Amino acid sequence: MSAIAALLLAWYDQNARQLPWRSDINPYRTWVSEIMLQQTQVETVIPYFERFLRGFPDLTSLAHASQAEVLQAWEGLGYYSRARNLHKCAQLLCQQYNCQLPADLAALRELPGIGRYTAGAIASIAFGIPAPALDANIRRVLSRLLELREPVGSTEGEKKLWDAAEQLLSRERPGDHNQALMELGALLCKPKAPDCPRCPLQGECLAYAHGSQSELPVRKAKPAVPHYTVTAAVIRREGLVLIAQRPQGGLLGGLWEFPGGKLEPSDADLPACLRREIREELGVEISVGEFLGVYRHAYTHFRITLHAFACALLPGESVPESETLRWVIPEELPGFAMGKVDRLIARKLQEWAHS
Repeated sequence: MSAIAALLLAWYDQNARQLPWRSDINPYRTWVSEIMLQQTQVETVIPYFERFLRGFPDLTSLAHASQAEVLQAWEGLGYYSRARNLHKCAQLLCQQYNCQLPADLAALRELPGIGRYTAGAIASIAFGIPAPALDANIRRVLSRLLELREPVGSTEGEKKLWDAAEQLLSRERPGDHNQALMELGALLCKPKAPDCPRCPLQGECLAYAHGSQSELPVRKAKPAVPHYTVTAAVIRREGLVLIAQRPQGGLLGGLWEFPGGKLEPSDADLPACLRREIREELGVEISVGEFLGVYRHAYTHFRITLHAFACALLPGESVPESETLRWVIPEELPGFAMGKVDRLIARKLQEWAHS
């Protein structure tokens, strides 16, 4: 074992946080936790992980659940393609691997939603396979430790980081080693104001030796984040409200929403945008009435400001129910998985229904 690995593991043994997926390690729990932890902080994940495991305690129960049930359990955690891939992967594992995750790095990487990092994390933590892993925390730790000047995310930068992760990895305790690097990045080697005096690798860190830790890791310049103005129609009829299911393959795929869309330069105003969107989406004409509120949300690559309006079908128009269109009473809305903004609108409708 290298000196760095020994120092790191000794620190981890004393300082590792007690997390629910570490208290009872098995491949299923490790897999679910690693998928949830993609682009999401530990504190946010903990209650979702515990709730998800209560609903789907093992791989078989997840595979036999409906996508709607999985999305509803995931609601609020964001990045819903993770939930869809988790469900799809569970079904595939029950078809091809007897409802077990394969103890093989290459086989893991072939599964839906599992990339190089997640495969390495599952292989090392759940199966003790000496496979490196690179998440944002580990990238930051290694960039400072080795004082790498190549931008994170660049071809050369990624190659050096993966090579370093492979070379430094403890063969005796690969899972603990990978988790220790993640923990070090989360607790001490933070993006801003790293706590170098308490770091077990201080004596091995080139960035600390040269005083460059605040400059690293180097990041590629990010493009400006676009902003869109969007509208949503709360179409009501005899105490019912219309909701539509989003296409499976796109953003928020499979979730339910109040229909509407993006404001275009050709639209005279927000009501005109909404009438056009509903005409294009549902093939009907509506009247746009009371303004119901403005909602803001930031996604990974863009931001939105959504304006919701109370609407009604014009006389003679109708929207029949289908697999992707439902007329429901407000009290039924909690039974349909929704994104954050649509859930806020739904809760407002429920409040009004009870007022």
